Amino acid sequence: MSNYVAAVVIDQSTLSFDKQYDFAVPYNLIDSCKAGCRVVVPFGRANTKRQGFVISVSKRDPDNQLKNIISVTDKEPLLNDEMLALVLWLKEHTFCTYFDAIHSILPTGLNVKLVTEYSIKNNDFSMLSGDERRVAEYILAYPNVTADKISKQFGLLSAEDVLQSLFKKEYLYKDSNPIRKIGDATVKMARLSSMDADSVKLTPKQRAVVGLLRDVGVLSVKEITYFSGVGAVVINNLAKYGIIELFDNEVYRRPELSNNLKNDSCIELTDAQKSVYDTITEKIKSNEHSTVLLHGVTGSGKTQVFLKLAKDVVDSGRGVIVMVPEIALTPQMLDIFYSYFGEKVAVFHSALPLGQRLDEWKRVKNGDALVALGTRSAIFAPFSDLGLVVMDEEQEHTYKSEQSPRFHAREVARFRSAYHKSVCVLSSATPSVESYTAAKMGKYTLCTLKERYGNAVLPEVIPIDMRSESAAGNKGNISMLLADEISKTLTEKKQVILLLNRRGHNTYISCPSCGYVATCKNCSVSMTYHSASGRLMCHYCGYSEPYSMNCPSCGGNHLRYSGAGTQKVEDELSQLYPNVRILRLDADTTMTKNAYRDKLSAFAAGEYDILLGTQMVAKGLNFPNVTLVGVLSADQTMHSGDFRGFERTFSLLTQVVGRSGRGENPGKAYIQTLDPENNIIKLAASQDYEAFYDEEIATRKLMIYPPYCDILTLTTSAISQTLAADASNSLVEILKNKISSEYSDVKVIILRPIPTSVIRVNNKYRYRVVIKCKNNARTRCLINETIDEYFKTKYGKTVTVSVDLNPESGV
Repeated sequence: MSNYVAAVVIDQSTLSFDKQYDFAVPYNLIDSCKAGCRVVVPFGRANTKRQGFVISVSKRDPDNQLKNIISVTDKEPLLNDEMLALVLWLKEHTFCTYFDAIHSILPTGLNVKLVTEYSIKNNDFSMLSGDERRVAEYILAYPNVTADKISKQFGLLSAEDVLQSLFKKEYLYKDSNPIRKIGDATVKMARLSSMDADSVKLTPKQRAVVGLLRDVGVLSVKEITYFSGVGAVVINNLAKYGIIELFDNEVYRRPELSNNLKNDSCIELTDAQKSVYDTITEKIKSNEHSTVLLHGVTGSGKTQVFLKLAKDVVDSGRGVIVMVPEIALTPQMLDIFYSYFGEKVAVFHSALPLGQRLDEWKRVKNGDALVALGTRSAIFAPFSDLGLVVMDEEQEHTYKSEQSPRFHAREVARFRSAYHKSVCVLSSATPSVESYTAAKMGKYTLCTLKERYGNAVLPEVIPIDMRSESAAGNKGNISMLLADEISKTLTEKKQVILLLNRRGHNTYISCPSCGYVATCKNCSVSMTYHSASGRLMCHYCGYSEPYSMNCPSCGGNHLRYSGAGTQKVEDELSQLYPNVRILRLDADTTMTKNAYRDKLSAFAAGEYDILLGTQMVAKGLNFPNVTLVGVLSADQTMHSGDFRGFERTFSLLTQVVGRSGRGENPGKAYIQTLDPENNIIKLAASQDYEAFYDEEIATRKLMIYPPYCDILTLTTSAISQTLAADASNSLVEILKNKISSEYSDVKVIILRPIPTSVIRVNNKYRYRVVIKCKNNARTRCLINETIDEYFKTKYGKTVTVSVDLNPESGV
């Protein structure tokens, strides 16, 4: 045993035993066991092989009780010092496990799992019969085989029972080894060896291959067969005789990219844009960390500013991260950046296949790409020298992860830019209240763009009172005024964008005879009817069932359908405008590969007249031929019961209105609402962010909401409502006891436990404790100790608890 000890965290740990464990480093692993590498270790009383991750290695004499690391999985560390520090930061600030943090940083394709393999220990099968004998003979012929392969070979639902029986009878060895989910993509290559090919008698075809390799040097086997006209047998024989060498060369699996590469990379800025650019450039040159809030009206050219900033940083050899909030925005932004930076751009978002995600990560890590562009996951791009982080539409809730670790990309961006002493640019036409407050207080540098780029002007905005429409006999989802304006716009050969932030056909189905409501069997929410599939679907757990004309409760055929989604509005539009080309863009129409890119490219090319969609059509898109925008239900987010409801409504309306009139032609926007006098509607119509902020910040201060505090939620989840509620009350009691004793200096406001807005999801009931506090080390320590103590109670083993700091919804 050496005098080195590794601090290792264990995969698949729960919060109750998630900590760093010391393991001795054997002499044969001293050189390979480094911080940032994965290892296999014996864990628990049974010394079961488990996957671990080395957080640190120290030189000290190990305790005699320490177990040895069994093996090291990686040749080189996957995480450098910065990323290891980020793992610790995520663990502390998001209350996740170590491996939750690690899995969020590394691409899924790199994940390995420990697979149990079987081989024969005793080959006397005379005492075996039936399945046991057949399985044992198969393992003897094919040693180190997995249970899955055995199950497939013999057509068994599961071979585990047979294998466990053989193991207990001491016929088998079993061992666990790490297997990576996604392999590297390689191409078989060939080159001449050191052998003198002229000294060997070769066939004409073999001489043709040798001559080709002498001229070129290295070629793929596929290229050799193409250029010389020989088959694989000729190439294999040359390798067999030692005349050529065959080897694997790794290639990258790339996403489809635009071929529109600009020759002229000069970016022209207006005086206002140049003023902002100069301010941020000074920050970059200072080599000190700073955060800049770029607040510009829709269409003011914010993208051109950080495009030029990115070009400067890339020219200096440093990395750039650019984030967008929706996958739908990635194709347009990618086309812009790829046209300037070409192969230096790597793409990060969840719609990419696992192999492509892995290879884009490797391109950044190896220095082949200097711009990482994508959604939230792009913030973990493994740059060793990061010069600029840009977060477009920084106010969007999609930047907050809803699964552990529940991080906000903005905070990770600021952590990384601080580590690299670089600049983080937050960009938006409607900044979050928290970010704008930080800018007004001087924590961020505030830069503004108050006018649209070029000759474009902000659109005229007209609210439409849907109560008057209903009184006039219009029962549809398109007001008469908007319908007339759509007709006029289409006659002028211009395009229209319509926003309805609900997918599906009908969102509520009920029976007036017996009171039946179509609800999900797993969740406490109503089912949505989807006409395209003819099924009722739950948008929480994904459960679906066939649509029926008759009530399943009383058998009556008087079911009522209410609440319109994008599918129903699409049907209405088709009836109003029979010959008009309509493109629907929502989660149901963008499931296939490249769906976003293909559909948006088709709309940009004029192949469609009307773009109808959910919030993915509201932000960041730039279509110069769009001169009319319609918001079909402006009240939807405003009355959600969430303290961010007004902020989300103002942002969504402002953003979607900003899609109109971005070219040479002036635009219009119509907002359909049941409350046209609502001040939020008026402020969004006038695009007056300052007035909205003044009104909203006064309410936040009065009610003690962010930015005047941080919100922390503790959510319990159990199979019964009573259990979930009792566990929440237990958490509150632990908190109160700690605050009344060793944490009396921590000031918090604890609200009583209440059910979540959707109390049951996937047959689990959920209760939530809301805590108003200050996010600092002392508060985080209080919460961590509370969770540790909770796991020791009778609820700790059966009722799960999750912690979320500043959640984006449900408060």
